[in-house]
Amino acid sequence: MKIISGGVCAAKGFTANGVHCGIRKNREKKDLALIFSEVKASAAAVYTTNLVKGAPLTVTKSHLANGYAQAIICNSGNANTCNANGIEIAEEMSDLIANELKISSSDIVVASTGVIGQPLDITPIKNGIPSLVEGLGLNGDAAAEGIMTTDTVSKEVAVSFEIDGVECKIGGIAKGSGMIHPNMATMLVFITTDCAICPKMLQKALSSDITDTFNMVSVDGDTSTNDMVCILANGMAGNTEIVADDEKFETFMKALNTVTVHLCRMIAGDGEGATKLLECSVTGAKTKDIAKVVAKSVICSSLTKAAMFGADANWGRVLCAIGYSGADVDVNKIDVSFISNKGEIPVCKNGAGIDFSEEKAKEILLEKEITISVNLNDGEYSSTAWGCDLTYEYVKINGDYRT
Repeated sequence: MKIISGGVCAAKGFTANGVHCGIRKNREKKDLALIFSEVKASAAAVYTTNLVKGAPLTVTKSHLANGYAQAIICNSGNANTCNANGIEIAEEMSDLIANELKISSSDIVVASTGVIGQPLDITPIKNGIPSLVEGLGLNGDAAAEGIMTTDTVSKEVAVSFEIDGVECKIGGIAKGSGMIHPNMATMLVFITTDCAICPKMLQKALSSDITDTFNMVSVDGDTSTNDMVCILANGMAGNTEIVADDEKFETFMKALNTVTVHLCRMIAGDGEGATKLLECSVTGAKTKDIAKVVAKSVICSSLTKAAMFGADANWGRVLCAIGYSGADVDVNKIDVSFISNKGEIPVCKNGAGIDFSEEKAKEILLEKEITISVNLNDGEYSSTAWGCDLTYEYVKINGDYRT
């Protein structure tokens, strides 16, 4: 398995594009994206658990009831959420792109992201679709830009892998910077693969993967209304179709996980106002659930996030977050270390402080990527969560996000 270029266009039979159609005022920012498969593909998705859901999620869930799709259209700049005619607008988006692509509207995944509660005018989308389709090609980067909101960088990755000696490829794009604290997925993620896999196993793969990837990311503790992860598998690689939980399925799972972990790190590292990517690695837990609860609690701690922003080795905040997590741990066994490219420094042993160099700790914590290593010394299970530091800029961004 290896990292390759191409994003959502790395796999055979997939093209993409992104344009500025006029939803967003800034003409320099793309606001409409399209991903298209030459043939109908197996499809699977997971959605936000927020009771307030964007209309596109309702429409997409209906469209994917049969387990197949052929295209994904997504606008940024407006979430199409809490609008009286939201379903109508989402269905019209599907109809418009389906007519242009000459496919069924029920084979369209539709998504929106942006401001909640503002009317979405279909006119700029309608006017932008012809150029969007005309420009379809190996333009995964343009599609990645088209789904961005407060993101500062586009997020895409792809890998190649083999099943039965046949090369397969899987790639994805994502957007996500704020309102990141999902209970299913993180903001919007679109994944494509030319691997042949039936809808049932594709859904199993995605639903299983997100529990250890997108569900372990947090930027600010807010769960969005429009979160969705969708994957299309068109089978054009030519491998024998995966229809059971066997060795081929495990290989596919590893490839999918490689893509999703990369996207998780990109999302966390690009959190609103963030200056650092934080990773909490928990080992030595009695159960997998305990490891996950501890990792997520540490990565969600506002005080820990603020300490990391200030490069302050305040390990007490880490223990505090573990203590209120609700996890069944023995606090007298916990070890904590901080790790970066500058090295590793133990700061806590058996739940108590130890002597360490504040100067060395500061050097380690000034790096752009920090690992908070927690060993519970109580079992064999582990888990990882990703987040970012909490900065002045986060408040500035969200203080006037709408206006």
